[in-house]
Amino acid sequence: MANEIIQNIVQRVTLGRTQKNDLPQFNTGDTLGVYVKVKEGEKERVQLFKGIVIKIQNSGQGRSFTVRKMSSGVGVERTFPFTSPALDRIEIISKGKIRRSRLFYLRGLRGRAAKIESNLAFESNKSQN
Repeated sequence: MANEIIQNIVQRVTLGRTQKNDLPQFNTGDTLGVYVKVKEGEKERVQLFKGIVIKIQNSGQGRSFTVRKMSSGVGVERTFPFTSPALDRIEIISKGKIRRSRLFYLRGLRGRAAKIESNLAFESNKSQN
């Protein structure tokens, strides 16, 4: 009985949100360019956040992904919900060849050690189109 009430409340809250269908399919280890709408005062602009996907979590309405990049030698991570209206678009830059679902070990690596081997077939197909 209590579970049904909670599920009903969750459905009402998330009714207006829908997952964007125009987002590309990507996995952990892929390098993405995430274009985010940033509002500064009355102006709105689109800002690029380019990095490696280190995790994808949850399912359904609460699904989100975390992107990590190095900025001036400092690691910066940002988590984006799939249903966020702040997401403008996502571009896949390269597909990573990895065997793990969470890449937290990248936090302790610097320079070339933090590189992920990419799938060159994806990049060559992208350049031909």
